[in-house]
Amino acid sequence: MGSLRLTDVRGAEVEVDGRRHVVDVLGGGAELEKSWSGRTLLRITITAEVDGVRRDYTMTFSRRGSDNAAVGRAAARDGAPGGREADAERLSALVGALTGREPKVRRMKDGEILLECYEGHLEGFALYAELADAIAKWLEETGR
Repeated sequence: MGSLRLTDVRGAEVEVDGRRHVVDVLGGGAELEKSWSGRTLLRITITAEVDGVRRDYTMTFSRRGSDNAAVGRAAARDGAPGGREADAERLSALVGALTGREPKVRRMKDGEILLECYEGHLEGFALYAELADAIAKWLEETGR
């Protein structure tokens, strides 16, 4: 775990919904925090430039359901260049470039767009030195 660096991801080309995106990761990190209910969350923040748009992307993992599954969520921003749809596509490209898997995209009735990642994505994120220790600690603390 943790043998790659986030900044090694430069000029990565990823296809999302038939469109190609160029991803340059500038940095990032992960930290544990407590939710309002006392559960331990894992917050991953990546600074990246996708198709020339620079932004800090944040995904928060928690444990869900009777099987204690790891689920990470991020919301596309309405105020981002191109709106929510474009932001969701850029975030999907970033996750795909880092983990090799696209996240699930959920479009809510109120117009919000949520992206969801699962255990396989977390394994991909854990390959990066900046994220590996926090991910391992979170998995240990939350029962895996």
